[in-house]
Amino acid sequence: MIVEVKVPSPGESITEVEIESWLVASGDYVEMDAELAEINSDKATLTVNAEQAGVIELIASEGDTVAVGDVIAKIDTSASGGAATEKAATAAPAKAEAAPAAAAPSGNNYATGHPSPAAAKAMADKGINPASVAGTGKDGRVTKSDVVQHKPAAAPAPAPAAKKEERPIPAMPAPGGGAERTETREKMSRMRSTIAKRLVAVKNETAMLTTFNEVDLTAVMEIRAKYKDKFRETHGVGLGYMSFFTKAVTMALAEFPAVNGQIQDNEIVTYNYADISIAVSTPKGLVVPVIRDAHLMTLAEIEQAVVHYALKARENKISIQDMEGGTFSITNGGIFGSMLSTPIINGSQSAILGMHNIVDRPMAVNGEVKIRPIMYVALSYDHRIIDGKEAVSFLVKVKERLEDPSRLLLEI
Repeated sequence: MIVEVKVPSPGESITEVEIESWLVASGDYVEMDAELAEINSDKATLTVNAEQAGVIELIASEGDTVAVGDVIAKIDTSASGGAATEKAATAAPAKAEAAPAAAAPSGNNYATGHPSPAAAKAMADKGINPASVAGTGKDGRVTKSDVVQHKPAAAPAPAPAAKKEERPIPAMPAPGGGAERTETREKMSRMRSTIAKRLVAVKNETAMLTTFNEVDLTAVMEIRAKYKDKFRETHGVGLGYMSFFTKAVTMALAEFPAVNGQIQDNEIVTYNYADISIAVSTPKGLVVPVIRDAHLMTLAEIEQAVVHYALKARENKISIQDMEGGTFSITNGGIFGSMLSTPIINGSQSAILGMHNIVDRPMAVNGEVKIRPIMYVALSYDHRIIDGKEAVSFLVKVKERLEDPSRLLLEI
C-alpha cells in the first residue's frame, strides 16, 4: 500500500511552509513515527513524521515552498527494510561498473582547441591569439573562462631612459595581504524572512520612542546570593533575574493600563491581565513565547515557565500556540553583553522592556561615592497610545520595586 506524506498544518492563518531539510533519502526504509523532514513556517520549525513504516520516495526537494496539505513524499508499506537494503546493495556495483566507461577519455575531435562563441568574442575583444589559449572544456573546447584566466606572455621590458633618473613607484599591496577574497550567499529561511518583514512593519506603523533609566540591583543580588541554593532545592529551578523583572513589570502594568494595551482599528484595547512575551534566542532566530497570567504567578512559577520555554527553544520545539497573544514583552540583551539598546516593539503590542548587562559603577549614595551593580533598562513604546509621562512613570515604578524587592513580595 502507498501512504502519502502530506504537509501538516502548523497553525491558523499559515497556508504554506518551506522544506528546510530532509532527514531521510529516497529508497530509505523508515519506521513508523520516524522524523522525515524539518519544515519552516512563518513562526517556527516543525518536523514531519512517518505515519507508517516502509520504503520512502521523496517528491519535494529541500528549499521548496509547499502548501499545507501538499504531498511531499510517499511510503510503500509493502516493501521491507531487507528488500530496500538488498536493492541498494545491488545498485552500488552496477554504478561502480558504469563509472569507468563514463570516465574514459575521448580522442581529439572538432571541439578540441575550438572556442565557444562567447570565448571567440572575448578573445577578439582582448586581441588574444586563439592558438595561445588552452581549452579546458569538454573535449578540449576553449571556454570563456579559459580566456578570462589566460595570461599572455610578458612583453620584454623597455630599456630605461639613460638621461633621466626617476624614483620608482612602489607596487600596490594586494588586498587582504594576498588572501583569497570570497563571498557566500544563502536563501533566507522562512522564519528569518518573516521576522524581517514584521520588524520593518513595526518601525513603519508605530510612533516608537524609547526612554531609559538605571537600576541598582544590590538588593536583588543579595537575595539571590542568600537564597539561591534553598530556592533550587525547594522549587527545582534557579532564582534568576527574569522573575524579579517580570513580577515588577506586571505590577507596574496594573498601574499604567495603556502600557499593557493595543490599538485595534480605531479602538484602544486594554487588558486586566498580563501575558508576558519573553524573547528567547535560538539558532534559527528570535522566538517570543508567552507566559500567560504572569500577574498571578509567584517568582518560582515564573522561573519554571522561563526554563520550560528555554528548553523547548533549544530543541526547536516552540509551537505557534506558545507564541500567540501576549500583551507586553521583555528582552534581555544583557546575556550577550549589551550595555544599552533600543528594543523594537513586538507585533501588535505597545511596549517592550529591554534588560542589559550588570556592571559595577560608582554611584552617589547618601552623599558618598559607592560601587554598585547597575543595569541600564530601556522601555520602547508606541507614542500613539502611551504618553511620555506614562512611559517614564512606568519605568520608574519598575525601578523602585527592583531596588526594594520586598515590595514584590508584599505586592505594594
